[in-house]
Amino acid sequence: MKCAELLLLLVASSVCLSVAIAAQQTCPADLDSKCGDNAPSGPGDWEGEFFPGIPKIKYEGPTSKNTLAYKWYNAEEVILGKKMKDWMRFSVAFWHTFRGTGGDVFGAPTKFWPWEDGSNSLAMAKRRMRAHFEFMEKLGVDRWCFHDRDIAPDGKTLTETNENLDEIVEVAKKLQDETNIKPLWGTAQLFMHPRYMHGAATSPEVKVYAYAAAQVKKALEVTHYLGGENYVFWGGREGYQTLLNTDMKRELDHLANFLQAAVDYKKKIGFNGTLLIEPKPQEPTKHQYDWDVATTFSFLQKYGLTGEFKINVECNHATLSGHSCHHELETARINGLLGNIDANTGDPQIGWDTDQFLTDISEATLVMSSVVKNGGLAPGGFNFDAKLRRESTDVEDLFLAHISGMDTLARGLRNVAKLMEDGSLDELVRKRYQSFDSEIGATIEAGKGDFETLEKKVLEWGEPTVPSGKQELAEMLFQSAL
Repeated sequence: MKCAELLLLLVASSVCLSVAIAAQQTCPADLDSKCGDNAPSGPGDWEGEFFPGIPKIKYEGPTSKNTLAYKWYNAEEVILGKKMKDWMRFSVAFWHTFRGTGGDVFGAPTKFWPWEDGSNSLAMAKRRMRAHFEFMEKLGVDRWCFHDRDIAPDGKTLTETNENLDEIVEVAKKLQDETNIKPLWGTAQLFMHPRYMHGAATSPEVKVYAYAAAQVKKALEVTHYLGGENYVFWGGREGYQTLLNTDMKRELDHLANFLQAAVDYKKKIGFNGTLLIEPKPQEPTKHQYDWDVATTFSFLQKYGLTGEFKINVECNHATLSGHSCHHELETARINGLLGNIDANTGDPQIGWDTDQFLTDISEATLVMSSVVKNGGLAPGGFNFDAKLRRESTDVEDLFLAHISGMDTLARGLRNVAKLMEDGSLDELVRKRYQSFDSEIGATIEAGKGDFETLEKKVLEWGEPTVPSGKQELAEMLFQSAL
């Protein structure tokens, strides 16, 4: 073929390709596609879709065989007096979904998303944020959660770091305005940088304490600016490795002072969101000070902070502390502290914080029973603090995992509705405590059951008869709804 003919063919092919791309307004989320940021004309916005092969996920019902459809989650359907979307208030976790690499303590990263260029640049952070919002729109989720350092890179100084964050936040704000998607909550990452190796608010070094305060100050401002409904404190390194070199009382006092300062600054800037504490027993420290819900409640009570904070219960953290997620939710709920749920689960055979998507229908039903008894979670919700398995490496897997998690919790809600409509399990519980509905029982529950009076009653009644607990029946009734 002659050079002139070859040139003509190339030009014609290029024109046809350009017309096709313009008509479809899409291109693969691949740096090699010459779209957007990698276009010959120079850096710019990514053109078209990041997920061109994925449609907007819709509800198709339990009989659907479409893996990219909801079988149980129907956002607008009313269950127990509320739309499902209002019971759930689902949120996508930016760090796991768009910063998760599949790497673990034994192996290198396994996930190389096509839009990633391997850098931690501002340009890459902007591209990643646009992919994030497209993902949420297609998933039909209108909330997201973030750490400051996950969405924007560190600079050489705090000033430069804050400028980086401001630049990415403006991108997020523009995307929020276009999509009506808002943060469920924001937080500061106070555990990854080497400066926090001894903790942040509990560091023995005052300069680190001050740096953490400055970082939380900025993160609160950013969360407020973006319209966040909550702000989370996860003290990943607020604890100790050994008590031999630790003044535990002093560290707890420092932590309380830090949290009080956060309360004060929240009020100063007019942020009306809920402050949340996320308990975890250990990992990465040997012992973290917010071990579980009960420990955290005790801490808040001691330092007079119970009116300022609620709890973000993470199910995987609950099991690491030796409890079920249901136990932690109920402990938070009955103490008026249930604010948000990080929807994930762990693997008892592995033993660490694996952050898997919740797919157990039984556990989801128990979780939703606490949520329903709580009257919902608003202004909190369900955040998918969960990540793909190391071996799941397709872009499509990001959607499949979230669809599965959302359907599981939706199915749990439907099961709770069935249990409540049937009423048998509630009646079993009521009957178990019906002796306290008596006059003497009411006296005891009113705090007036003195020992002398109770002794007289025992002498009158004789040896008490103790009825069966009917545990097997309770389990049978619960399982019948699944």
